[in-house]
Amino acid sequence: MTAEQQTSSGHNVVKSADRALVILELLSRGRHRLSDIAETLHLPLSSVHGLLGTLVHRGFVEFDPTTRTYGLGLKAWTVGQGYTGHRDIVGLALPLMEDLAQQTGETVQLSRLDGTENVYIAIAESPQPMKLVSAVGMRLPAHSVGLGKALLTGLDDDELERRYAGARLERFTPNTVTDLEEFLDEVRRSRRAGYAADDEEYIIGCRCVAMPIRDHAGQVISALSVSAPTPRCGPGWTEETRIPLAEVVDQIESQLRR
Repeated sequence: MTAEQQTSSGHNVVKSADRALVILELLSRGRHRLSDIAETLHLPLSSVHGLLGTLVHRGFVEFDPTTRTYGLGLKAWTVGQGYTGHRDIVGLALPLMEDLAQQTGETVQLSRLDGTENVYIAIAESPQPMKLVSAVGMRLPAHSVGLGKALLTGLDDDELERRYAGARLERFTPNTVTDLEEFLDEVRRSRRAGYAADDEEYIIGCRCVAMPIRDHAGQVISALSVSAPTPRCGPGWTEETRIPLAEVVDQIESQLRR
């Protein structure tokens, strides 16, 4: 009999399928050895070995016999290309993002929320030699970046607390907020203010201001940010940058309502 459990939404979850997908999520962040996968995911070595064998057979995972590591296979990329949920907003936002990057001289990023992770879906790079380096598809913990906090403002308090119930907030710099109640209060303040900021909370030497983007129904569907090296951020940088950022967010939202 297949082991199943029921989620809060009432859907049944097949344990083996769930474990296979968790393995794919881990491999999306880099290659791993069999033992590392089992240890990281707290799964039996024999179960992981069997699941990897199936994933390799189906082409979702590739095995490198030289390094003895597993990584995502071509089939995973092919299936991923079938997801189109973010393409409409990327098409609308990217030209405006490129203009904003030229106007501010800084990197502009668009992201969506996946659980408690901030996922980059489009980037307009700064025209300056010294700039933030990131990549489309990169995932970062939402608590550590301005974009993530802006995305979380779209959740009501009950959902916000549910997602972070019992969570341990990882520290990346001395400025990272790791106290859960302090972090939740910060998200609530950001919700009231209409924007979120990141003062060297993920990377020392990088600051960010971000705003949520809402659809025609008022739901937060993504967030937009401007990020800059700290040496280029004067005392009024956040407020000065928030003005052109808000203008672009308004333009994107207006186009989404058409």
